[in-house]
Amino acid sequence: MGSRELNRTAYIALGSNLGDRERLLRQALDALDALEEIRVLRLSGIYETDPVGYTDQPAFLNMTAALATSLQPLTLLERLLEIELRLGRVREERWGPRTIDLDLLYYEGVAMHTDTLILPHPRMMERTFVLVPLLETLADDAAAAPLRGAVSEAVRQLGKEGMTRWNTNNWPDGSELSGN
Repeated sequence: MGSRELNRTAYIALGSNLGDRERLLRQALDALDALEEIRVLRLSGIYETDPVGYTDQPAFLNMTAALATSLQPLTLLERLLEIELRLGRVREERWGPRTIDLDLLYYEGVAMHTDTLILPHPRMMERTFVLVPLLETLADDAAAAPLRGAVSEAVRQLGKEGMTRWNTNNWPDGSELSGN
């Protein structure tokens, strides 16, 4: 690790519905973990989910990850967008199909509202495909107990309709994903 301590925790959502979806999720995680300023701490399982908004498109694979980082929120967002571009993300229509989508959901207690970034993510509490995996990722984070409680309540109210467990993600312990 470099000279900067990875002393902040951020939570991101990952989604893909074009190409080899599971491979693209893995490539995004590998790209994040390869950055000196980021370490992937924990992952949720992967869920296959129905599209939301624009529904005439393939199903998504969705998951969440907890990251340790030394980056400030806007710089972290820039890294996420750079990885999306490297993995072929094209923004043609809102809620449309995509090779990869990386959303910054929560950054250790930071509340902000800029033209570029709103934290916590303004729609995460409305999206089952974010909340169910996020609840898994939050499970071992004592500092995130208030967020975990809010997410748990939102999942209880929204339910889990339109979601199917794809697999349990064993990365980064050296295990490969299932290849479904």
